[in-house]
Amino acid sequence: MASDDGKGRGTEMKELLEYLAKALVDNPERVEVTSVEGERSVILQLRVDPSDLGKVIGKNGRIAQAMRTLIKASATKEGRNAIVEIID
Repeated sequence: MASDDGKGRGTEMKELLEYLAKALVDNPERVEVTSVEGERSVILQLRVDPSDLGKVIGKNGRIAQAMRTLIKASATKEGRNAIVEIID
């Protein structure tokens, strides 16, 4: 259950990003999402197996941009800002 202090939302965004990434890759057990939360923003860092990096980025970065858009929409709904970083 999410708390009302605003911190629970970052967990929901983290779970959403993890869910999306695991659905795309061949090695879902290697998907790792870490979050760094500020007062009004959250940075989500996504790590995947190097062989799956192309799958989460997509052609011309379209998959990565779509994931960023979904996460940003979720954050904006709560009056926060979210940044998704894909780390190799």
